[in-house]
Amino acid sequence: MTQDPDFTLGIEEEYLLVDATSFQLAAAPPALMAALADDLGDQVSPEFLRCQIEIGTPVAPDIRQAGDLLRHLRATVATRAAEHGLAPISASCHPFADWRQQDHTDKDRYNQLSRDMGGVARRMLICGMHVHVGIPDPAQRIDLMGQMAYFLPHLLALSASSPFWLGQDTGLASYRTTVFGDMPRTGLPPAFGSWAEFERSVAALTDLGILEDSSKIWWDLRPSSKYPTLETRICDACPHVEDALTLAALTQATLRMLWRLSRRNQRWQQYEPFLLNENRWRAARYGTTEGLIDFGAGAILPFDRIAEDWLELIAEDADALDSQPFVARLRGMVAGGTSAQAQRDVAARARAAGASEDESLQAVARHLTEAFRRDL
Repeated sequence: MTQDPDFTLGIEEEYLLVDATSFQLAAAPPALMAALADDLGDQVSPEFLRCQIEIGTPVAPDIRQAGDLLRHLRATVATRAAEHGLAPISASCHPFADWRQQDHTDKDRYNQLSRDMGGVARRMLICGMHVHVGIPDPAQRIDLMGQMAYFLPHLLALSASSPFWLGQDTGLASYRTTVFGDMPRTGLPPAFGSWAEFERSVAALTDLGILEDSSKIWWDLRPSSKYPTLETRICDACPHVEDALTLAALTQATLRMLWRLSRRNQRWQQYEPFLLNENRWRAARYGTTEGLIDFGAGAILPFDRIAEDWLELIAEDADALDSQPFVARLRGMVAGGTSAQAQRDVAARARAAGASEDESLQAVARHLTEAFRRDL
């Protein structure tokens, strides 16, 4: 008999470290990483670039405990970084840093990644947020992955926090997605008919020595290679912890909704990647300002309408998961706009006050450090 999912949660975030005065990127000192390891154990680790830190919560039974764990991790990173004159930023791109001036972490996995990917890997000055949802049965993970793909652009649009790259406004809300898209095995997940089909596809590459294992598959949504979870990887990093928790709660409740449909011999309609990729592009380009395509309705809907429809879909599931206050924040996120919009507003206000272009981008970086601290 198939085991019902437990819908446990784990949240991973990647942060950039900056000098607390100049807001330039700064490499993590060994003493900082040692102190964090003492405080947090395996919940913290270096990332590909030396100016990055990755954290991961322990498994949490619900979004409330996940929130407590995530706040503790963020507060510890902020406190320890301050001891070295540094501050963390949780946003997917630094507003003015140059990837060519960054060094990658001297670690076997990252050294191999740099050798394999060349300049594509060295350009990875980006951060994201990943959400794991516990679904023990592999067949269910594959079945739900195909259906959940519809909602991935929605999560991307809400999380968009990377409008600037190399000191320029890219015109995109999530420039991170274009940088990461240069890597192989990225983007929306393929549709698989079974777990066995997924395993055969992975084995075709591991048997050739191209991949060590499925951890080198970086789709927007994937079965975790380490845990009995589905892992969303679509989201930009969120400056505010409450926004990160809302996205995690939406992910969890949406997967439960799709599972609930399956218990009634129903399922969410799966659309061609050609169509879903159009929404993915709209999310990366515009965030929440221009809406997304509702393929059932055959119309582009504004995001406030999308939010209401989404909340209605998952209402029963949010009740069951005791996450209603978290998912209900979706309305405020839509009304308040994305981090990408907020960053542009900060830069515009600085320029209006007489700041140079460089000073306006420094103001954006300062804003991001303050956003990180504000919620702790």
